Amino acid sequence: MRAKHVVGNWKMHGSLERNAVLLAALAGHFTAGAAGTGNVGVCVPFPFLAQAGSLLKGSAVAWGAQDVSAHAQGAFTGEVSAAMLTEFGTSYVIVGHSERRAHHAESSALVAAKAAAALTAGLTPIICVGETLEERKAEMTETVVGGQLAVCVETLGLDSLARCVIAYEPVWAIGTGLNASPAQVQAVHAFLRSRLGRAGGEVSLLYGGSVKASNARELFAMPDVDGGLIGGASLSFEDFAPVCRAFA
Repeated sequence: MRAKHVVGNWKMHGSLERNAVLLAALAGHFTAGAAGTGNVGVCVPFPFLAQAGSLLKGSAVAWGAQDVSAHAQGAFTGEVSAAMLTEFGTSYVIVGHSERRAHHAESSALVAAKAAAALTAGLTPIICVGETLEERKAEMTETVVGGQLAVCVETLGLDSLARCVIAYEPVWAIGTGLNASPAQVQAVHAFLRSRLGRAGGEVSLLYGGSVKASNARELFAMPDVDGGLIGGASLSFEDFAPVCRAFA
């Protein structure tokens, strides 16, 4: 049975004061051993990993990072290795988010290398794939997301990929308020699962793109959607908790 995940991506938001309120609320609500919560997590900026670990320890909420270096160590100023992340009790790490691909020119090969580094350290990489609005209008969605996934399949192999999580995040629906319909989401997820071959039955496929309490239940009801990677709605307990309950 595929695992279910709802993971918040705080992006470059947060402060020690505001985080403390949100993390304490999450820890109090999603208590260890609570039934029906699935896997709930938050991926926070690097400076807040220690705070997240301290306030979430002992709860049912995991914490993770938003990026990782493909290198184990060395002269790579500004980068953070997977081994460093594990020292903070990190479980998840996001790789290949569209904002990293677009603003930092990250190639699919680099994304796959980062996922490999995360796996070696015992982390669960959340590998993001997605198409732009122009690519969707040109009916290139399967070509684009299939190509992004194919590099990971080639680099990691299906056995290793079975230990990853894949997040489909259409670029045109991230932070725009635009939503892919449940049918559109299901179609892409079914396509991705078919491309995973024998690993398709094991890999959790998440959807991300303006997911909120009002649409989460319908999206998570799709047969190939195993949860969500949540952006803006994860910055508030009042917004994030209902999304988590929707998939539980």
